[in-house]
Amino acid sequence: MQLLIGFLLAILIASLAYKARSLNISGAIAATFTGTIIFGIGGWEWAVLLLTFFITSSALSRAFKKQKQNLDEKFSKGNERDAGQVFGNGGIATLFAALHFFLPDSPLPWIGFAAALAAVNADTWATELGVLNPHPPRMITNPAKIVEKGTSGGISLYGTLASLFGAALIGFLAAIISPTVHGTLITDYFLLITLSGLAGSLFDSFLGGTVQAMYFCPKDNKETEKHPLHTCGTQTVHLRGWKWLTNDLVNFACSAFGVMIAFVGMSL
Repeated sequence: MQLLIGFLLAILIASLAYKARSLNISGAIAATFTGTIIFGIGGWEWAVLLLTFFITSSALSRAFKKQKQNLDEKFSKGNERDAGQVFGNGGIATLFAALHFFLPDSPLPWIGFAAALAAVNADTWATELGVLNPHPPRMITNPAKIVEKGTSGGISLYGTLASLFGAALIGFLAAIISPTVHGTLITDYFLLITLSGLAGSLFDSFLGGTVQAMYFCPKDNKETEKHPLHTCGTQTVHLRGWKWLTNDLVNFACSAFGVMIAFVGMSL
């Protein structure tokens, strides 16, 4: 019965997100799948974290449009998330929600789930709010190198702080509503998940600045994630990184790294 309720709730939310143009059709289908598992197996606590990520990330992607109007050419996709983005951001979290079915009394699935969402939430907040930084970002691999806003691997003070607050929001909620605290101090959960989320976001930037596939538009003389065509319609050429490592896979790695840091932290 809980799985059925989760399925119906997932359809409702995915349909509303599709109508609001936060998801396209493939994204809505993927969100229904992930939502069914998270809502149906996890329950309301798990739903709260997922919805917090989805609602805040969707709202921020539409905010400050004037400041971000020239950045669309940088990113491979727009505000309407597709299936790749849904699984890239929520795939790891979904796996831990499913693991909760087999380990209902263990805190590990909850920690893994929360850390995964904290990482992608931190990364999304950094991307969407980092644009407000009054100065251009610097490459995470070379702080002396100044790059254009929206450049993969670029970090700024505003973006880093936004990343920290995005992770902290998930960490705070995960700590206060945790169904599996088992005597662990709430502050321990909060710090563990928050720092894991921040680490995942920074790892995302590192991958973006080193091995993520990046392309170049010869007409606009711009570096971009878009391929095969740039915003202007010109064929883009491979500039650096591994061609198979798309932004969706980088987001997946971001959440996985956040989980790894959380588990390492638990073992210390």
